[in-house]
Parts: sequence; C-alpha cells; structure tokens
Amino acid sequence: MPSKISGLPTSEPLAPPKGSNTGSVAADKTADASAASTSAQTGDQVTLTSSGRSLQKLSEAIAQTPVVDGAKVASIKQALSSGTYTINASSIADKMLQAESGLK
Repeated sequence: MPSKISGLPTSEPLAPPKGSNTGSVAADKTADASAASTSAQTGDQVTLTSSGRSLQKLSEAIAQTPVVDGAKVASIKQALSSGTYTINASSIADKMLQAESGLK
C-alpha cells in the first residue's frame, strides 16, 4: 500500500531521480537501446565492510532481544503482592531532576 511522502497524495506519480533510467524512453531512442541499457544495470552488487557486517549482526541480535525483562517484571509483581517492595523516594526524585535537566 503506497503512503504519502512529504504531503503528496499517492495518486500523483513521482518524478524519477536525476540520472536514473527508470523514466520513459526518449522519442529518438529505439526499443533495442532501451533493452540494452536495462540489461547492463542488472549486474549491480553491494559488498559490506567488516564494520557493516558487525552492525548488521548487532541489529539482528537487538531485534531478537525482548523489549521487557519478564523475570524482572515477575519479581516486582511478587514483591508488590507480598508487600515487600520498597520505594526509594529520594532516588526517584534525583532521577526526575536528572531527566528534567537533560531536557534543557
């Protein structure tokens, strides 16, 4: 499903980028020249550097990591239900002040 880019409605065709051969063929070119130029473009390859491969592996590892630590949530639920969970108001206030000072 197409989406809007920069507020343009999806029904309007977007112009191809400069230098791309994806637009229409000029009137003075033949179909054979057009076919030859598209077949020459299919041989493109991309090679990642070692740092690029490392970033890709890290990205995949992060994507597989759960957002919530289920064990920590379960232990806090247990502490709340048993009445043993203690709240350190001073620590919370300090963290709120640090967060607020970072917004300026």
